[in-house]
Amino acid sequence: MSLLSRMSASTATHAAVELVDVLLRDPKRPGRPDLLAPATAPAGEGGEQGAAATRLPTGPTGLGGAAATALLPERVAPPPGAAPAQAPSPRGDGAPDRPRIPTAPPGPTLPGRTGGRTERVRERAEPPAAEPRPRKGRQDLVLYCPPAVRDDPALGKEVDERLVEWAEEVGIYPGQLDKVRRAEFGRLMMLAHPETDDPDRLLAAARCGLSEWAVDDHCVDGEVEKARPELLGQRLAILHSVIDQANLPMRYAPRLEKVVRADPVAVALRSALNNLATMATTSQVRRLRHELGIMFVAYNQEGVWQNLGQRPPVWEFLMHRHENSFIPCMVLVDAIAGYELPYAEFADPRVRRAFTLAGTATVIVNDLYSMGKEDPGDFSLPRLIASEDDCSLSEAVQRTVEIHDELMHTFEAEASALAAAGSPELRRFFASTWAWVGGNREWHASSARYHGTGEG
Repeated sequence: MSLLSRMSASTATHAAVELVDVLLRDPKRPGRPDLLAPATAPAGEGGEQGAAATRLPTGPTGLGGAAATALLPERVAPPPGAAPAQAPSPRGDGAPDRPRIPTAPPGPTLPGRTGGRTERVRERAEPPAAEPRPRKGRQDLVLYCPPAVRDDPALGKEVDERLVEWAEEVGIYPGQLDKVRRAEFGRLMMLAHPETDDPDRLLAAARCGLSEWAVDDHCVDGEVEKARPELLGQRLAILHSVIDQANLPMRYAPRLEKVVRADPVAVALRSALNNLATMATTSQVRRLRHELGIMFVAYNQEGVWQNLGQRPPVWEFLMHRHENSFIPCMVLVDAIAGYELPYAEFADPRVRRAFTLAGTATVIVNDLYSMGKEDPGDFSLPRLIASEDDCSLSEAVQRTVEIHDELMHTFEAEASALAAAGSPELRRFFASTWAWVGGNREWHASSARYHGTGEG
């Protein structure tokens, strides 16, 4: 079930809905606002928590910890080519509650860059106080995420309106543009990329995201056109020829081009990638092309499930979520902010592991959201856990939250240690990723469309 189709589905009435709603609306954001600020040890614990923030755990914790011990990466050493760096020091400006994202030293100007990092980050708008609702089940259950760095509704709305105009121009979601507008994907990018106030850069991220999700809606889920699982591989291969431009002999190239131009999804992908190339480096655009190829592999896996009527086991679905997550959006955090993480660090397996853990956690939040929608056949993590573990949906939601929180805690520990040993750009990249995670959580928690208070 795609992102847009989850948002447009009707509200469900099963017992787990209230628990999910409470979890998403919970104002608590227990993650530290700044990933790289030293953690403050609770009174009486002798600073152990603060020390833990600068080293990897001795072994995985939480669900599946014992089975995963052999997979723990080596102790952190500087990635290849990285300059040694000191761990960031605490803020001394008397405003510890205002999250910050560290800046990298001046470097080469990127194409389309308009001054680097935003000098001013708006204060995060606090949600209006709501009457607390009693929670059923475990009282300690909470989604471990940081707060959003900023919330600028006017900026989000501007990006939303411009995104809808672009969607109409390229032809995706015909007759459903109001649904795209209500989805507030521009607001998501505003929340997730707090290092820039430039609507053009945020729109570039939104165009990439919407074109990626359109592949799912058009080809996999049948949200826009009839899904044909038996033809999915063929359709994805043609779309991939746009992502990684296929170069045919002159006699045949026009035939492929004719097919591409007749497909609004292919047109949208090409348009989004070409626009991104005006403000990102070639290697940053190549990164995105690579991540989209991985996502297409996951779409093919989903097509097999649909075509054969399979219900995947939880382990396979979690592997699927590693490949089909928000990573294609998150991989642009440095490009949208106007800096670049060096390839040697981006490609380091330890960096990749931490980054993809965060990506899986973000899409699990979306899986939790889908529990509030009427689609019993949806392959969401809570439903699969309920089926496999023979437990109630409410219990499955609790176990899903535990998995999410394990991923988040592991990312926090490993990213903090890697950042302390890596370049200034790596520290900034992980801080940017942390900000993306917080913005994603806020979007799921507060989008009017998600919680039935918007139009339609």
